[in-house]
Amino acid sequence: MHTQKRLTPFFFLAPAVVILALVGIYPLVFAAWVSLHNYLLAQPNIPHDFVWLSNYLTVIRDSSFWGSIGRTLFYLAVALPLEIVLGLAIAFMLRRGRWAHLRGFARVMLVIPLAMTPVVTGLIGRLIFNQQFGVVNYVQTSLSSNKIGTEWLGNPTLAFVTILVLEIWQWTPFAALIFLSGLTAVPAEVEEAATLETRSFWVMLRSIQLPFLLPALTAILILRTADILKQFDMVYTLTSGGPGSSTELINLYITRIGLRGAFDQGVASAQALLMLVLTTVLSRLYIRYLYKGDNA
Repeated sequence: MHTQKRLTPFFFLAPAVVILALVGIYPLVFAAWVSLHNYLLAQPNIPHDFVWLSNYLTVIRDSSFWGSIGRTLFYLAVALPLEIVLGLAIAFMLRRGRWAHLRGFARVMLVIPLAMTPVVTGLIGRLIFNQQFGVVNYVQTSLSSNKIGTEWLGNPTLAFVTILVLEIWQWTPFAALIFLSGLTAVPAEVEEAATLETRSFWVMLRSIQLPFLLPALTAILILRTADILKQFDMVYTLTSGGPGSSTELINLYITRIGLRGAFDQGVASAQALLMLVLTTVLSRLYIRYLYKGDNA
C-alpha cells in the first residue's frame, strides 16, 4: 500500500512525460542525429553516411546563412523594443487616467490581433499593402498627387518595413497585456506614499514600478525573442522571403535549404540547432541581467 501511494504521482505524470518525449525530446534528438549525417530527401536511396561536423562547417561557410541571420537579428532589434515601448505606454494609459474606464473593452480589442494566426495576418497584409487595390495606397493616392501608388511588396526596403509593421501591430497587444498585469501587482499604498515624495513619472517608474515589471519584461523578452527568431508563417504568406532575399529570415532560409531547394536535411538540421543555441543563450542573458530572481 505504501509503495502504491509513492507510485501514484508518477502514474499521473506519465502521460505528460510521454507526450513531451514524443513531441519535444525525440524530434530534437533526431535533428541532432540528422545534422551529423548526409541526409538528402530528394535522394532517399543514398545511404545516410555519418559525416561528423561537415554539415556544421558548411553552415559556417555559407554567406547566405549569415545574411539571413543578420536580417533576423535586425528584425528582432527593431521590432522587440518598439513592441515593449508601445506595450508599456498602452498599459500605463489603461491603468489610470482618462482611458482607465475603457480597460475592459480595450483588453478585448487587444486580444483580437493575438487571436489571428500569422498566416491570416500575412494575408491581411497582402490586401492592405497591395499596389492596385490596397487600403494604404488608396489613402496615399487620395492625399497626394501621386496616383500610381507605392509598390510596398516589390521594393526590398519597403517589403522589410511591411513585415515589421505587421509584426509590431500583432504583438504589441501581447506586451501591453503582460505589462498591465504586472502593474496591477504594484501595491496602491506604496504608490500613494511615493507620490508624497515625488510627482516625477520617471522616478516612480524606476523606483516603485520597475521592480514589479521586471518579471513581466523578462517573460516578454524570452517569449517574443523565441517567436521572432522562428518567424515563418506571416513572412512566407506575405512576401515568401522576397523580393530577392530581402525578407528571407533565418527560418525561411532553413526551410528553403531543407524542404524547397536542395532538400538537404543534414545542413538544415545543423542550422536549426545553431538557432536553438542562439535562442537559449539570449534567454539566459535576459534572465541573468534583467530578472534578479532566486533562480537566476
